[in-house]
Amino acid sequence: MTDLAITTANIEVIKPEDAEIIQRCLAEAVTAGQPLFLDSDGKGQLADANAAGERQARCLSLQAGAINQTISCLKRGYVEGFTLADQAFDDPIFLSDTVGVLADSAGTVTVPVGKVDAIVKDASTISKVLYLEFRWREDFT
Repeated sequence: MTDLAITTANIEVIKPEDAEIIQRCLAEAVTAGQPLFLDSDGKGQLADANAAGERQARCLSLQAGAINQTISCLKRGYVEGFTLADQAFDDPIFLSDTVGVLADSAGTVTVPVGKVDAIVKDASTISKVLYLEFRWREDFT
């Protein structure tokens, strides 16, 4: 499993008109581009695929935030800011065993969160971006 590298300053929703963006109050400090789960108090915490209860990744933070701050998070849509040079178009993306990180293969528990997709930026440029769709109705245990 390879964790995806991220440039937090470059986390940006592509095609926001097609995205589903939600607000989360945080239980801990996060940076842009980290997957979050919803804790028993209804607050966002960093998700990972090997700790019970933290496998329920529900969104991706779009900005940094501190404890008790409310931030915007991506539930579904296209996002750039991840280094995807080693991944092919259509490769699946998963929650990593590393806290607050996505990976290109499954962790201890398989928690799929999206795929590598193509986005046309102009007439001659096709770029790799992540298409994420967090599954709210599934229990990953």
